[in-house]
Amino acid sequence: MGNEQAKLSPEDLRELEDSTYFDKRELQKWFREFMKDCPSGSLSKEDFIRIYQQFFPQGDPSQFASHVFKVFDSNSDGCISFKEFIVALSVTSKGSLDEKLDWAFSLYDLDGDGYISSTEMLSIVTSIYEMVGNMFFLPGDEDTPQKKVNKIFSQMDRDRDGRLTRQEFKEGSKMDSFIVQALSLDCNQNKVEKK
Repeated sequence: MGNEQAKLSPEDLRELEDSTYFDKRELQKWFREFMKDCPSGSLSKEDFIRIYQQFFPQGDPSQFASHVFKVFDSNSDGCISFKEFIVALSVTSKGSLDEKLDWAFSLYDLDGDGYISSTEMLSIVTSIYEMVGNMFFLPGDEDTPQKKVNKIFSQMDRDRDGRLTRQEFKEGSKMDSFIVQALSLDCNQNKVEKK
């Protein structure tokens, strides 16, 4: 996806139709919007954080947005290309619950070792609490990130080894909607805008 590219090549379009849940028309529309808002053809981490700040002005979404950016930036080059953007958007907006939970597992597994530690979970949960600010009333057993993590681990960590496998995470998330709801907090379903 070069900087000069005004439209998707037929090859890129076919590849994205095969690898996403978007049809040709939707892909072309998303590409036009992406290029209008990101004329360089890529989205920087700073701009990605600014987008989140527009949707969560009452909180501080910078840490959560940084975590999400890392998952979107699948080749770890420090920016999000249109292809990376649309593939992640496809999963988070149109994917099955299992696909969304696999994506979320990648978000929570900060070191990529295939497990979610309580420290990793605490980092993500803290960033979500900071992002939403005081938008929601939380029950007493969830009113701090540490309490929420303790509750999540007591429910999900079936073998009590202090870390969650992908399977434990997915099964537990289906029982505790916090994880799935956190996915719906993603502003990536909205138009990409840089102000």
